[in-house]
Amino acid sequence: MLASTLSDVGREPKRARIDDGLVADNTPVPNDIDTAAALDLAGQLNGIATQHIEFAAAKSGTATPIVTEEAMVEDVDAEEKHLPDGITETDEEKKEHWFVGSIDQGTTSSRFIIFNGKGDPVVSHQIEFENLYPDSGWHEHDPMELLSSVEECIEKAMQKFEELGYSKSNIRSIGITNQRETTIVWDSTTGEPLYNAVVWPDTRTKNLVRELKAKDGAATLTEACGLPLSTYPSSVKLRWLLDNVEEVQQAYEEGRLAFGTVDTWLIYKLNGGANAEGGAVHVTDSTNASRTMFMNLRTLQYDDKLLGFFDIDRTKVQLPKIVPSSDPKAFGKVASGALSGVPIAGCLGDQSSALVGQCGFSPGQAKNTYGTGCFLLYNVGTEPVISKYGLLATVAYDFGRGQKPVYALEGSIAVAGAGVKFLVNNLGFVSESSKITELAESVKDNGGVVFVTAFSGLFAPYWIDDAKGTLFGITQHTTKGHIARATLEATCYQTKAILDAMEKDSGHKLEKLAVDGGMSNSDLCMQTQADISGIPVDRPGMRETTALGAAIAAGLATGVWEVLEDLNEVNQDGRKVFRPQMERQKADRLFKKWEQAVEMSRGWVQDISE
Repeated sequence: MLASTLSDVGREPKRARIDDGLVADNTPVPNDIDTAAALDLAGQLNGIATQHIEFAAAKSGTATPIVTEEAMVEDVDAEEKHLPDGITETDEEKKEHWFVGSIDQGTTSSRFIIFNGKGDPVVSHQIEFENLYPDSGWHEHDPMELLSSVEECIEKAMQKFEELGYSKSNIRSIGITNQRETTIVWDSTTGEPLYNAVVWPDTRTKNLVRELKAKDGAATLTEACGLPLSTYPSSVKLRWLLDNVEEVQQAYEEGRLAFGTVDTWLIYKLNGGANAEGGAVHVTDSTNASRTMFMNLRTLQYDDKLLGFFDIDRTKVQLPKIVPSSDPKAFGKVASGALSGVPIAGCLGDQSSALVGQCGFSPGQAKNTYGTGCFLLYNVGTEPVISKYGLLATVAYDFGRGQKPVYALEGSIAVAGAGVKFLVNNLGFVSESSKITELAESVKDNGGVVFVTAFSGLFAPYWIDDAKGTLFGITQHTTKGHIARATLEATCYQTKAILDAMEKDSGHKLEKLAVDGGMSNSDLCMQTQADISGIPVDRPGMRETTALGAAIAAGLATGVWEVLEDLNEVNQDGRKVFRPQMERQKADRLFKKWEQAVEMSRGWVQDISE
């Protein structure tokens, strides 16, 4: 056990508003995280900011209820057709009035969106909540505020839904998608949290991680769980809480400590918590469990060797049951409020949910979310692939019902939208980020300028911690437009490097790249991505793909969509495909120049200072 060296553990944390330390897309980052700590967050830049969609109102008129008192009879075929209790077969035409709700719980906000059977958002409500930074490198949420923000979003969205003439009976089920790794512990007897949620970018465990890396067995962890040791998995957060928070230690020793990620906490509380009818619902899905370092990637069950490495006694801590991502009964029902009685039927970690929302169901399909940084997920099929090129292995989704789970490789880019923000805030090139494309289009090319945006080193697949942000090729001819274009290109080059690594690891040929996030709004950036990567870039019109993914998981479990083929028409309106237009020889030559610049960006600042 580690002795606590923190004199103020357990004290009332000082509070910071969410506008402290914000970057590009309002993702909170503690202001004093150093380069090493930032690199420890690799694999987690989740590109939270996506375009705020204004939802079109659905047609008005009162819909025929799905469920009536007369219809609430046992259906002998319900289990075979995967229908939850209380939902019966209906006429095919009534499907037009079926909707699926989606809870999207992120790092800075919660939202609830109701989708129709075509995957179109009908109504939504979003609430920002407080992010807490009680100490250097610490990042926390109030678990009760997370819950209340979700509950309020549901109530407000349902009010809007009812104003359109619909009712709760039209909601077939709801799904949940959430920030991953964020760790919550509570008293299983009272259902009350024992400490604030420790959020995924939190780096208070960096010293613990160094100690664990020196421990026997550390080298074998990645093969079993797909993740390397770093500050972001839930395992090290739980270990820290056990070592440093007296209330957590006591609950652990007395066998009343409950552990979970955000999905588990929300499902538990929405079902009624410790007082839930029929008993507490304490579950998670495999996409979230795969981010704890407790789950074996192949068995999708907790691994005693992994738990033992972190000195976790599973007889003393209540771990959530791992279930498929899509199931009509495993996640229970909403216990109270506007959706009382509605089944929770889907659950996916945010990046997996975005892949599902982009319908990336075939090996070789990939998605990239362009936010503050970039986060790529690449479908590798039904067998996990442990990367040789610095990528992470994870579960993409598990729809259960006899289907094999699908796995993915993950890669992240530290600076994407943050590079654009740098040009706006630090250099004053334009007044707002949305104008950077216009500036980049003022020149026909980058004029020989290459910008390695290594503000905190470089993440996958390079993993160069001593690289610095470096501009190459500046001449008297160079303008702001050339540098703006080079900034957009930097993200595209890094994306290609990750995609190349994913293709080598998986053995699957990349078919296309599905995109979302703020920077995907730039046609110039997306066309450049297609040209550099040599593959089509597919941008949907509705880019709330993370929320849509959770809705799909729930809808598949409750008959809104029967099979994956039913999703072929989902979210097709407004879709745009950018196809490669550049000659491959030229694209390869430009990428080689980028790789040369990457090598030249490393180490030289340290060398000069010495």
